Amino acid sequence: MAQPDSGGSRPRRRGQGELEAQVLSVLREAPGPATAGWVLDRLGGGLAYTTVITILTRLHAKEAVTRERSGRSFTWQASSDEAGLAALRMRRVLDGETDREAVLASFVTALPPDDERLLRELLDREAGAPDGR
Repeated sequence: MAQPDSGGSRPRRRGQGELEAQVLSVLREAPGPATAGWVLDRLGGGLAYTTVITILTRLHAKEAVTRERSGRSFTWQASSDEAGLAALRMRRVLDGETDREAVLASFVTALPPDDERLLRELLDREAGAPDGR
């Protein structure tokens, strides 16, 4: 049986989350809510329309994009930047744990000194916010 040619004729496989980040980037550049077709046109790279719909649906489930019915389809809009998406992932991991204190303590003690200092500054800034957050 003949083996498929591995001469590099197939497109490079994207890393986990890479396509989601690209779709979010395209949506952030949109002048307003965008269709999946509009996103597909800007992504290029031979993706299937169904792949873009799948990624948009996953991002919607993660609350990284919003969607609004438009005829028989949807228009999509980024509700979060890359930092916001990372924060959502971190919150989901934390929400899935039973001992939040232990998880947070382990996280903080594993931080490099510069990140720990930054976290302390952010917490101090939030503690001093006028609404008491």
